[in-house]
Amino acid sequence: MAEINPFRIDVPQADLDDLHDRLARTRWPDELPGVGWSYGVPTSYARRLAEHWRTRYDWRAHEAALNAFPQFTTEIDGQNIHFLHVRSAEPGALPLIVTHGWPGSVAEFTKVVGPLTDPVAYGGSAADAFDVVVPSIPGFGFSGPTTEPGWDLDRVARAWAELMSRLGYERYGAQGGDSGAVISPALGRVAPDRVAGVHVNGGLGFPSGDPAEFAGLTPAELARLGQYQDQDRAGYAMIQSTRPQTLAYGLHDSPAAQLAWIAEKFREWTDPARELPEDAVDLDQLLTDVSIYWFTGTAASSSRLYKETQRAWGAPVEYSGVPHGVAVFPGDPGVRRIAEREHKVVHWSEYDRGGHFAAMEAPDLFVEDVRAFFRLVR
Repeated sequence: MAEINPFRIDVPQADLDDLHDRLARTRWPDELPGVGWSYGVPTSYARRLAEHWRTRYDWRAHEAALNAFPQFTTEIDGQNIHFLHVRSAEPGALPLIVTHGWPGSVAEFTKVVGPLTDPVAYGGSAADAFDVVVPSIPGFGFSGPTTEPGWDLDRVARAWAELMSRLGYERYGAQGGDSGAVISPALGRVAPDRVAGVHVNGGLGFPSGDPAEFAGLTPAELARLGQYQDQDRAGYAMIQSTRPQTLAYGLHDSPAAQLAWIAEKFREWTDPARELPEDAVDLDQLLTDVSIYWFTGTAASSSRLYKETQRAWGAPVEYSGVPHGVAVFPGDPGVRRIAEREHKVVHWSEYDRGGHFAAMEAPDLFVEDVRAFFRLVR
């Protein structure tokens, strides 16, 4: 069996000092008056976030909070893999591998690991307990960077199957959002005899373009599908899927650039009822996520996931008979008819609060939906 090594986050003080110095010396761009967010992140907003990051955000406190979770690294398919592994004290706990996306990280799940692993302590039932595994996608955070081409979403799914086998789990569940909502179903296809069920938040599957798929959909469902044609919102993906290396020079050298690039997605993808990212998520949790990208230098390698996967966007996949559950939060593109074309959907929920980063925005709803789905397949 390949070696599994304990891991602890320990960012050198020199890196913290360098971050603060770079933020203080940022060369800020001009902006047009009165255009708001229509041209991108307003300079006035970016400066305010950067100043908070530089003077009020305490990385050491959040580093310690992350280190409170048992963490490990192992090598799979030639790539370093970092993961949290939090075992439940409940003897009947179901193993669950939870996968983030871009611009996410393991920091997304700090509010839900406790309720998932120790439900009784949070007012739940011992029967809903999970052993939780939260890996960093290859190229992201403490799993990065990648060192060769080919790390697409399917290869990540194969690595996850090996990881769970290496941890001794013969039967387990999978959960994911964003890229994780593609990786987790792919894991179900890689190991259908081991994956008890797949739960995703957001969308599941892509529209085929057949007009018949749109017949009879509700206005809300049609609006969700319209997101796939929104080129304005997709600009970041076009850049990351075509020229990730060129983009990375700015993101890797300027913390203000990395901050703005990620904060824009939090503004666009969080609960539409919230005006600013910090109205939807805890600002320091957001900055912990950004800090992980910055300190690990993974702007380039995380963006490469889009380049590696672009050819498969919207491509049909074989039908999966593994049970699937879907939680759709405001702003998500999920439509059940689309999901059922390629997946066995046995659980479907729609919520009126929360958003794309559900484990950060609405951890209570996220946890309860994960519990509800896996009650069907334990």
